[in-house]
Amino acid sequence: MVAEDEELLINIYGYTRTDELNRAVDWDEQQKKAFILHQHEAQSDYYKKVYPDADYCVILHEGIPAGRLYVERNLIENHVRIIDISLLPEFRSKGIGTFFLKQLQKDAQNMNKILSIHVEKFNRALVLYERLGFKIIKETHGVYLLMQWNSPKTEV
Repeated sequence: MVAEDEELLINIYGYTRTDELNRAVDWDEQQKKAFILHQHEAQSDYYKKVYPDADYCVILHEGIPAGRLYVERNLIENHVRIIDISLLPEFRSKGIGTFFLKQLQKDAQNMNKILSIHVEKFNRALVLYERLGFKIIKETHGVYLLMQWNSPKTEV
């Protein structure tokens, strides 16, 4: 990621909140945009504070920005943590997320680490994570599920 990616990242973040905003809030578009900008900034600040050494990447598909992938490989002992993976709607269901998740599984296996992620309970990607062998470990904060994938090396 570079500074010039900020508008793209705000746009990607906005799409992660679209369903929620459409269901629960009676705001006009300007109010929704202001909320998205504020929440994106808060999330970015939090991630950079808690995960200062993480990899923050823009996902490209055939040279076109398609999403974001944030990964921390050293902070949590024996874990590779997917902080965030999000794709723009037009790039979903094309195997892009699966490709990156499988690559992260290989990386975790090569490092002899568990691959983990927090997922909102209503996130439609839960099916993908389960299909790729992630298991629900626990619920956190009433909204998130901690999921993890263990390679044969990390099975307990």
